[in-house]
Amino acid sequence: MAFQTEFAFTLPKGFVDKDGVLHREGVMRLATAKDEIAPLQDYRVQQNRAYLVIILLSRVIEKLGTLKSINPAVIEGLFSSDLAYLQEFYRRVNEEGSAKINAACPACGHKFEIDMGVDLGES
Repeated sequence: MAFQTEFAFTLPKGFVDKDGVLHREGVMRLATAKDEIAPLQDYRVQQNRAYLVIILLSRVIEKLGTLKSINPAVIEGLFSSDLAYLQEFYRRVNEEGSAKINAACPACGHKFEIDMGVDLGES
């Protein structure tokens, strides 16, 4: 079994580009040390520490729909729920090595895993 370095995801809402095209399916790769260090030298991060997540996500998201490139402007244009989703997705794949969440049915207590990368039909 090969070591997994890329993880597919589906945004809850999706990014709408300038032509009105909705992009929901994407791929995020594992972050490198450089991915986490380089944004600290960006003037936007130095001016506003909250901007770190924008730069970081623009570095590790390899694909989003049919977009040719992912840059900070794309990440800035995400709906807030999609940004929150990607922050949690980033944390899970980089800290835990998986996009899966352990869950339990509140009614019967049955335990199961949910893959955050799978489209759950939310819109």
